[in-house]
Amino acid sequence: MLADRPEVRGDGGAVDFAVVGKWMDEQGLPAGEFEDVSALGGGTQNIMLRFARGGQDYVLRRGPKHLRAKSNDVIRREARLLGALDGTGVRAPKVIAACPDESVLGAVFYLMEPITGFNPQNELPEPHASDPEIRRQMGLSAVEAIARLGSLDYQALGLQDYGKPDGFLERQVPRWLGELESYAANAGYPGPEIPGVRQVGEWLDRHRPAQWTPGILHGDCHLANMMFSYDGPEVAAMVDWEMSTIGDPLLDLGWQIATRPEPGTTGAALIGKLGAVGGLPTPEQMVEHYGKFSDRDLSNVTWYTVLACFKLGIVLEGTHARAFAGKAPKQVGDFLHAITLELFERALRLMD
Repeated sequence: MLADRPEVRGDGGAVDFAVVGKWMDEQGLPAGEFEDVSALGGGTQNIMLRFARGGQDYVLRRGPKHLRAKSNDVIRREARLLGALDGTGVRAPKVIAACPDESVLGAVFYLMEPITGFNPQNELPEPHASDPEIRRQMGLSAVEAIARLGSLDYQALGLQDYGKPDGFLERQVPRWLGELESYAANAGYPGPEIPGVRQVGEWLDRHRPAQWTPGILHGDCHLANMMFSYDGPEVAAMVDWEMSTIGDPLLDLGWQIATRPEPGTTGAALIGKLGAVGGLPTPEQMVEHYGKFSDRDLSNVTWYTVLACFKLGIVLEGTHARAFAGKAPKQVGDFLHAITLELFERALRLMD
């Protein structure tokens, strides 16, 4: 096997291993041939390749083969945040080395340690599959993970400029209504047929919390973006940090409640096998557990849950709109549109 042209199981064509090897040598990382290279699936179109070199295992993460406008910035930000989280106790991938210069490989990339664990969207091993108490504890471990993240002092971690917390909550409704309106640019899209959009937006503006404390926000912390231990219910790592920022961390709690899979709903399919069997904690149990690891005021959790339904529903509708223009599979667009409708139905129920 040539060191610069390893056999790749999966799509590794966007990575020149001769370049990666030279760069790794310059970082003082163990040298040798690239072995056991394989592509890893994930919740995004970003490329992740696992490999071994010099007796050490790595995962390389970079943007998609055909980079989007902000792909390099996203990966650069991820590497920065994960580096800052190292040593905090927050369950996140550990960055080994990062290359913020896109001219090296044609895209920004970083190397991280592989995570030992499973993604519940793809598999649900034993004893998790047959023990509802373990699944309940999985949900509570996920809540603990985001509570600990939101409790960190982001300024002490050097992340003062990682986001724009001033006006964060005030920006949410106009920001996402503007995103929804932008979908009209997709040819053939008839417009958002989503009952309650304006009603939910107006309710959010009227009931917006007056006071809150900024913190680190994962931004997309549903259970499919978590890896869990094979040996128990604990979160092994939160992954896919593309939407992370400095904002109101209680939106992460609302996001977990809003995306809590309910068996028999379309949305449960987003969480795969775990969504199908259920057994997760109730929203009330989730809020109570969050309070064990955070001193934040939890009296407005319903508002954050409605905001999560509103924001995620609009995000998913984007794929539905692109499907009309042939930019996404129709089946996927229809599936995500059905989840959007469920999210807005849930929001309207919570507002009563």
